[in-house]
Parts: sequence; structure tokens; C-alpha cells
Amino acid sequence: MLQSRVARPRRLAVIGVAGALAFSLTACAESERDGGGGGEGGTFVFGATGAPSNFDPFFASDGETFRVTRQMFENLVGIKPGTVELEPELAKSWESNEDGTVWTFELQEGVKFHDGTPFDAEAVCANFERMYNQEGAGSSPALAYYWTENFGGFADGKKPSLYEGCEVEDEYTVQLKLTRYTADFPTMLTQDSFAMQSPKAMEEYKANDVKAQGDSFVFSEYARQHPTGTGPFVFESYDEANGTITLKRNEDYWGEPAKLSKLIFRIIPDETARKQAMEAGEIDGYDFPSPSDWDALEQAGFKVEIREPFNILYLGITQKNNPALKELKVRQALAYAIDRETLVSSIMPEDSEVAKQMYPPSVDGYADDVQEYPHDVEKAKQLLKEAGYSDLTVELWYPTQVTRPYMPNPEAIFGAIKEDLEEAGITVKPVSKPWAGGYTDDVESARAELFLLGWTGDYNSPNNFIGTFFGTTDNQFYTGGSPWGDDLAKALDDADSIVDAKEREAAYRDINRDMMSKYLPAIPLSHSPPALVVRPEVEGLVASPLTKEEFSTVTVAE
Repeated sequence: MLQSRVARPRRLAVIGVAGALAFSLTACAESERDGGGGGEGGTFVFGATGAPSNFDPFFASDGETFRVTRQMFENLVGIKPGTVELEPELAKSWESNEDGTVWTFELQEGVKFHDGTPFDAEAVCANFERMYNQEGAGSSPALAYYWTENFGGFADGKKPSLYEGCEVEDEYTVQLKLTRYTADFPTMLTQDSFAMQSPKAMEEYKANDVKAQGDSFVFSEYARQHPTGTGPFVFESYDEANGTITLKRNEDYWGEPAKLSKLIFRIIPDETARKQAMEAGEIDGYDFPSPSDWDALEQAGFKVEIREPFNILYLGITQKNNPALKELKVRQALAYAIDRETLVSSIMPEDSEVAKQMYPPSVDGYADDVQEYPHDVEKAKQLLKEAGYSDLTVELWYPTQVTRPYMPNPEAIFGAIKEDLEEAGITVKPVSKPWAGGYTDDVESARAELFLLGWTGDYNSPNNFIGTFFGTTDNQFYTGGSPWGDDLAKALDDADSIVDAKEREAAYRDINRDMMSKYLPAIPLSHSPPALVVRPEVEGLVASPLTKEEFSTVTVAE
């Protein structure tokens, strides 16, 4: 899908459970996966923005790790390229019992891991039991982030878990059992952390042998040198000194083989350096080009791929350390003070949109009639006066040394918001820290007062956005210190448990209305389309609204 603009993807059909639910796309899987023969050959060199944390997707939570592991591993359930829609991957069909707590997956047959061992029902259960039985460092939220966010606790029983067990019915039929219904299952299985890995390789190279060392972790031989999946590319090497990761085509791939013979990731953290490397012909593409460069890149003959916005940039408000921020009128004054229309039109990429609530319109449960906060300096001043904070002073935090899909220029965004707040009579104290040098840690620990942050959805689900932000009261916004924090968390939990799709969407619409009028725990700012850019010789790249590109379809003309 090489084009400058893409149509908004259709909403993902939410799968309800009324009676026995069945979802079968076997024919689709066969038509898209079948077809053999080797690829055209060639090498694609991609400029990565950072180094992977390791190559075991279960122990990862960052996009740069997943960008690499996604090429080697596959999941039971996949995402149709270029959309947010479900499609079969290693499972060719699935169905649930009436209450959505037992899910039966029919698996693709004849699939092998890169080490030649079979992918079957036993392998699926080995993977889930491995995840569930993590101990020590392996069970820490810092490492098992996606498990703790989606499944909750582990086998030690310290916290409740969504996962109850896995049962082999026959060689290619497996049951996953849950402790309760959630609208996010089985969609959550599309996340990279839940990819299927070779049980033999994980045992041989001691995949669970991960240890905490100060503020970081020491990973296993498996995670560093022997990642083993079923995907179209196989791990070859990682030259840390030169920042180069090399994958090669899986010649025994069960589906359509990769067209490339090699896929190389060169780690180039600086965006300007990535652009220069592509202009010099050293790389074939890179992610997150500065929006200010898009036109010049296209004029130079490069292909700028604009992804559909599936994200949110927000001004976070932590109600822990500044008493004024606990007052609704103060939070509303902040919202009225910010000129989001000008922010979007002057700083954010073309086709960005002003955000009216905490997730984009393409996500189910979006409410069209929430309270809005148009730019109104006098209204902001009046609300501050009514709240008794006409002389309000706040810290405004922003990250450095980073470019995010939803936040292409943090310093410029900070500057615009600072100017707006000061126009409303608010004194702003700037605080900046490197993204990986304290910023995210301090924000997540509720140390920041006002802060810039955002989210790119993992899949089409309200719970993946606002459930992630406000589903617990011990979050970065410190809603646990608010009289309504428990109410919001309970409302989110209740909505996720509603089986009927229409009732569930109505519940989320009510939550979005309340969030923007009664609570306003954060201020939504914008939805922006991130881009990636490739050389004119590159064909077959399908841009993903989830920033989850797969490179097996890519070719590079000589």
C-alpha cells in the first residue's frame, strides 16, 4: 500500500458471545498463505531508531524490539496488513463457549519452528505455561509488561490472572481457558509479546534465565542469540558494536516465503543521521521522518508512507503533588487555555486531527457528543478565579532525545502549550529529561505534574486505550487520589465484562462523556499520522496504522 494518503480502516468487528461463537477464516488463510517458491532475493536495509532490548518478545515492551521480532515470530491471531482487523495466523479458526471463558483454536498444519521442531497444540500450551509460570525477574512488570497488562498475575497466585489453563485436544486443536470474560480476547493475542516460540530452543538456551542487574536486566542466551519462531525470517546475527541486526529468509517457511533474501536493521538513533544515510544510499528506509521533511523527501524522489492515525497525544495531569490539579475547574481551565487547533495546524503533521477524547474516532465506543473545550483564554481565567487559583504555578514536563509517532517534535509542542498557559496567567516551570533517561520512569511514578505523553493502540479496543490509562487507580495520573478514581476504574472494568457488543459500546460512550465532563483526568490533544520513508526502488511495503509493518512482502529493485 504505497501511497501518500490511506483511507480510514473499517472498524474491527467486535466478536460477541451469544451462544457458541465461531470465527473461521480458514479459506482466507489458505489463499493468502499458500503459494510457494523462493523470493526474488535482494537485501532491504532499514534504519531503526533504537536498539532492541533483547530478541525474546515475551520480555519486551518497546517498538524497536518488536520491529525485529515481528519478522521472525508469529501469533495465533494476526492483524490484516494495513488495517486493524483480525485475521488468522498460526490459528486458522477459533470459537468460544457461551460465556467466553473457553476458546478453542484450530491450528495450521505442517508448520515448523526455525529449528525444525513442529508447531502444534503441545507447543501452544508450552508457550502459555511458560508465560504463566514466570518467577523472579521474569514476572516483573518491567519485563512481562504485556502479560501483566493483559493477563494480570502469574502461577504464584499473588495477583488474580485472566489465564486459567491450556489443554491439548488433539495435535492441531488447543483450548485456552480464562477465569472471566473480556471483550479484548482473543484480539489481545495479536500483540507481539504473545508470539509462539520454539519450546525446544527455549529449553536448550534457557530462555527463562533472566536476572535483574541494577536498573537493567541480563537476558538469556536464547534472548540474545537464538530467538526461534515460525516466521518468514530467521535470526542470523547481531553486531552490537556496529549496531546491525541481520535476518535471513526462512527457506522452509510454511506460507509464502519472504521475497527478500536478507533483512538488515541498522540502528541510527538520530533522525537527521537516518535521513542522511538514506540519501547516501546506505539504507533503504527509516521510520518517523520529521513532518517538516516530508515534502522535501518526496520532491527528492523518496516514498513517504503516511500511516492512518491510530494514536493519541495528551497532556497528562498528575493529581498527586500539586493540590490545584485535584480541582476539576483547574483542569478545565487548562483545557480551555490550550489552543489545540493552532497546535495541530502549525506543529503536527498534515492530516492530524484535534482530539476530543482519549482515543481516535475509529475505536469502538467513541462518543460524538462529549463536552468540548474550545480555545477560550477568558474562560480559563474565570475558572481559575472560581477555583481560587488565579496565581497558579505548574511544572510542565516534556521528553528529549525521542521522536514518537504521536509526538514528532516534543520541544515544539511543549513551547506552544507553555505559551498558551502563560497567556491564561499560569506560571510554567519547564522540566525536561531524556525519554530513556528518567522521563518515562518519573511520569509512570506520578512525579510529573503536567506532562506530554501518548499512546499508539495495540489493537481496536477502548480498553486498550482508556483501560490502559485509567483501569487502575495507581496510575501515572494518580486518580487514586481523586474521589472519583475508583468509580472510573470500576466503570472501565464493568464495561470490559459486558458480553453484548452494543451494550458494551454504549457503556464506553457513557464513560467517554463522563471523562470529558465530570473527571477530565487528562487533556486529549491530537491524533497524528506517523510516517515512514523508503527509497524509490522499494516496492511491496504495506504501512500499518499500528506501526506493525511486516517486511516479507518487500522487494528492492536493483
